[in-house]
Parts: sequence; structure tokens; C-alpha cells
Amino acid sequence: MAEFKTIVAIVGIIATIYLLIKKYETRTVLIGVGLVMAVLALNPMGALDAFAKSMTSGGLIMAICSSMGFAYVMKYTECDTHLVHLLTKPLSGLKFFLIPIATIITFFINIAIPSAAGCAAAVGATLIPVLKSAGVRPAMAGAAILAGTFGSMMSPGSSHSAMISEMSGLTITEVNLSHAPYTIIAGAIGMVVLTLLVVVFKDYGKEHQENYLKEHTESESHFSKVNVLYAIAPLVPLIILVIGGTSLQKAPGLEWTKMGVPQAMLIGTIYAIVVTRTSPSKITNEFFNGMGNAYANVLGIIIAASVFVAGLKATGAIDSAIEFLKHSNEFVRWGATIGPFLMGLITGSGDAAAIAFNTAVTPHAPELGYTHVNLGMASAIAGAIGRTASPIAGVTIVCAGLAGVSPVEIIKRTAPGMILAVLFLAFFML
Repeated sequence: MAEFKTIVAIVGIIATIYLLIKKYETRTVLIGVGLVMAVLALNPMGALDAFAKSMTSGGLIMAICSSMGFAYVMKYTECDTHLVHLLTKPLSGLKFFLIPIATIITFFINIAIPSAAGCAAAVGATLIPVLKSAGVRPAMAGAAILAGTFGSMMSPGSSHSAMISEMSGLTITEVNLSHAPYTIIAGAIGMVVLTLLVVVFKDYGKEHQENYLKEHTESESHFSKVNVLYAIAPLVPLIILVIGGTSLQKAPGLEWTKMGVPQAMLIGTIYAIVVTRTSPSKITNEFFNGMGNAYANVLGIIIAASVFVAGLKATGAIDSAIEFLKHSNEFVRWGATIGPFLMGLITGSGDAAAIAFNTAVTPHAPELGYTHVNLGMASAIAGAIGRTASPIAGVTIVCAGLAGVSPVEIIKRTAPGMILAVLFLAFFML
């Protein structure tokens, strides 16, 4: 029976990877394969119980749903677009240096606008034309935006931060501050390599500027005026959570900033209502639409991954893997980084692999010689980096569409830096 269960686990993992590569719906694949493995291992209730239990993970639901609700409000009021324009308009004269600056801007805006595709759409719609008009080749303009789209790992609304927060007992802000140096350095590696590749691919020059100007005789549409009060709105919850999660909140008058993610998101939403003078009923509707979308599409993957992991546990594969890793700690760093990276690269989404790893292995981090934060967030960041090097990722396709080039042309420029970034995580974060 033990040999049969081992075969079931191996076939289940291979089938899951194959179906995800073929772009079948992620939740369907994870739940379906998980249930089949549990049934064949004669423990179907294990998978069903995991589904029920993960539906009510309080910390995850509060942080993720409220953050997505706030993101919907920012999009509806166009506050996110005002923020992008505020940061990019003064930069049009920086020419060559606009390339690394565009990546940095995208990285930090991605913290306030945690959806990679949403951030790329908001930032790219403004910055890519600015880059092209400055003489940057379209493929490099798209790559500069794409390279910054894993800043969401530092967002208070990140599902990964919420998961690790529950495991470690730290607040989400403490989790994010712990891994922030590694995430920022990984982003810096990607930015530096991308800037060097400008020279290799000859992606900056007067000829590119002339080609752009020939194709765009009429000026691009821009806001006539950026409203600074609107632009501040996406940053309000972020500022509150950073102050409240650090020693800054001990300063006189700042004690009130110590609060959870939902409370901060509601304050940001109220601020948006006041400054934009939008109907509160419309804002409320958008906020709850965002919450529902978050449960369906973000928490849905977490719930589905728990069923898949329960199926693997029923076969005994999880226990065997943990025992192996306990006695072979050197393999942990590669399993936690290269695994999610490759899955992100192949499938266009690093979330499924990272969440599965964090559900199955990260709870045992202390036994493996690591902290929950380092092991769990290394896996999550590696998955996001892999997605940033994938030609089939949604965010890559968004950047390619805005730049008017093939996704492969963009990936040729981001992939080298992302490979070095994930190796940095493996060697220095773990």
C-alpha cells in the first residue's frame, strides 16, 4: 500500500504541473488533483476537511479582502492613476536614467497597488510612452515596468505575508519589515542587470526616439492636472501601517496608528470619499465588490492549495519530504526558491507553487533550521520573480501590449536579472 501511495503522489504532482502549464484553471486543478489523491489514499475526508478549515482563516480573510476592496476604490476614483502621474511627470527629462528609475517607481507603486497586472497597467500607460519618447526601445520600456512588479511582496495586502503572519505570530507589518531588505536587494539586482542590458541590446538612442515621434505625431493624452490629494489616497493605509508597526507609533499623537490592515484600509477609503467627493454608496459598492473578488480569486487559490496539500498528506508524501529535508537541510534552500521560481516561469503565476510550499513545508521551518518568515517569504518572492521572467504571465502580456512588442522580447531583458535575484535569495536569505 505504501508503494501505491507513493506512485499516487508522484503522478499527482506531475499531473498538477502539466495541467498548470497547459493553463487549466488553477483552483480546479488543485482541488481536483487533491481530491483524487485523497480518495485513492482512502482518506477523502482529509481533503474535504482542509477545504472547510481554510475557508475561515480569519487573518487571511481580513487582510486580503480589505486590501482588495481598497484597491477597487482606488481604481474607481482614479486615485491610483493620479499617484502614478504625480511620480512620473517630473521625470520625462531624465532620458537614459529614466530606465532604472521607472523600475524603482513601479516597485514602490506596486506596494500601494498590489496587483501586478493592475500596477503595470496604471504605471505603464503613463511611463512607457515617456520612456519611448525619451529614446528607449519599446521592448526595454515594457521590461523596465515589468521588472518592478514584485514590489507587492511588501504590500500589507499580500496573501503570502498574511499566511506567514499567522504561522509566525508576528504582525503583517513585522513580517514585511523582516524580509524587506532581501526583497529590495532582489529588486535592485533586477534593475542593475536590466540597465546593463540597455547597452548590450542597444536599447537607448536617438533613432528610437525618432521612430516613436514618427508614429505619434499627436501628443499622448495626459491628465491636465494631477490632484495631489487624490495621489496621496493610495498611500494612506501604507503610511498608517508602517508607523503603527514600528517604534514611530510611540511618538506623541501617533499611538492611534497601531491597528490592523482592515482598519487602515477603511481609513484610506474614508479619506478617498472626502477628497474625491464621490458618492459613499458607490464607494461602498466598489469596496465590497473588491472584497468578493479577493475571496474568489486570491483566497480561492489558498483554499484550493490546502486541498491539494491534504491530498499529498494522505499519501504520506508530505511527512516523507519533511523527514528528508530535516536530514538534508541544504536541499531546503533550493526547494523553497528554485521550485517556486520555475513554477512561476513555466505557468505565469508563482502563487500556486509558493502557497502550496508554504502550506506544506513552512509550518515546519524551525525543525528545518529556518524561521517561518525567511523560509516562507523566500518561497513567495521566488515565485513572484519567476512570474516576472515568464512570457505567459498576465502582467507580462499587459506590459507587452502597452509597449506594442512581443512578450518574448520583454522577457529576454528581464530574465537574466531575475535569475540572479533568485540565486541571491537562495544563498543569502536562506
